[in-house]
Parts: sequence; C-alpha cells; structure tokens
Amino acid sequence: MGIGHKHVQFVGRTVLVRNNNIEEGMRVVNRIMGREGLFEQYRLTRYYEKPFQTRRRINFEKAKAIYNEDMNRKIQFVMRKNRLNPWIGCA
Repeated sequence: MGIGHKHVQFVGRTVLVRNNNIEEGMRVVNRIMGREGLFEQYRLTRYYEKPFQTRRRINFEKAKAIYNEDMNRKIQFVMRKNRLNPWIGCA
C-alpha cells in the first residue's frame, strides 16, 4: 500500500524533544507547519468563502506579489556596490 500524494508532506517530519522541553518542540512544529502553509490552508477553509471573495483575495495576492517582486528588484538595484555612476539619472 503506497503513500498518497496528499500525505507526502508529512513523511519524515519528526521533532526531537530534548530534556522534556515541550515548548521548544512545539515551536519547531509550528515553524514547520507555518512554512508548509498548513495554517494558511486552515484559515482559508475554516469558513465558506464566497466566489467573489475568492476572486478578490486571489487578485489581491497577485497584485501584492507583483508589487513585492518589483520593489525587491529596485532595492537590489539600489544596494549594488561599485557602480560606475551611483546616481543614475542625475545630472
């Protein structure tokens, strides 16, 4: 019997708890679950989301991703070192 493709993300997720430090173990588990998007999935499926709300959320996420990508590109450009002309566009 094989492992379903929906459960592959849970294979090999073992957290070692040292010295009965449960709080540290829970922090590690929460970090792993947050990185894999489980909290986001739970938040989205907790209540029914109307189709117009889904469209609005997806469009907002797309616009935010485009903005963040553009802003990161601009920041990386400004942070470059050893430019011949550090003040491009200025006379």
